[in-house]
Amino acid sequence: MNKLTTAKQVQVVSALIEGNSIASIVRMTGVAKTTILRLMTKFGEACQAFHDREVRDLPARRIQCDEVWAFCHCKQKNVRDELKGTIGIGDVWTWTALDADTKLMVGWAIGSRDGGYAHEFMNDIAGRLSNRVQLTTDGHKAYLDAVNDAFGTNIDYAMLIKVYGPELAGPGRYSPPVCIGTQTCAISGNPDRSHVSTSYVERSNLTVRMGIRRYTRLTNGFSKKFENHIAMTTIFFVHYNYCRIHQTLKTTPAMQAGLTDRLWEIEDLLKLMD
Repeated sequence: MNKLTTAKQVQVVSALIEGNSIASIVRMTGVAKTTILRLMTKFGEACQAFHDREVRDLPARRIQCDEVWAFCHCKQKNVRDELKGTIGIGDVWTWTALDADTKLMVGWAIGSRDGGYAHEFMNDIAGRLSNRVQLTTDGHKAYLDAVNDAFGTNIDYAMLIKVYGPELAGPGRYSPPVCIGTQTCAISGNPDRSHVSTSYVERSNLTVRMGIRRYTRLTNGFSKKFENHIAMTTIFFVHYNYCRIHQTLKTTPAMQAGLTDRLWEIEDLLKLMD
């Protein structure tokens, strides 16, 4: 790490957040694979500590939550019996919470799609907010107890439940079923039904799949180690918040949310490791 110049680190990180695989970055930069992975994990830890420290007391009004599927090590159907139930082997879900107004990625959690992670995720989000918000999630039942535990009655919460058509078969099996309708269900407080939506966070999910190689479907770029999956996801979200100008806002989400007054560069984020 001490022998890798700042310019070379910027080159590696830039390639990572643009969706390049580790092997392709080795070819483009000449940096060894082990060095890239060490940089990624150390940088990911620094980004996580920075996010936990700085993204607090947010005066958000509307939060949208969703989950993004991926897999690590191997697909769930191929997990060996002795490894079944191990977090980070097989299906891996990334829980995300997006501020609908500033487009800030408020928080995320990576693991399984069960009640335990739902509670951890929602308590983390609640700890980052400074006021009552309107929350919209999908119809995943794990949210019900988790939101109640994290917010109590201090929330305007609604679920947006999508109704899908029959599962596709044959050549189109990798495409999701067609959404044929939605149902809005007020859970707690008095949510404004005109703002019950998960559209922004779902669009954010597409950004994740386009920008992180490990989430790209039908490739061999999936994560082999859970720690690397977490590190790369963290780097991407912190870069998205502070360095990436949102095409609609014409500024970064962090600037829009009042967390900073300037556009950050990758060099600024790399200094977090010092």
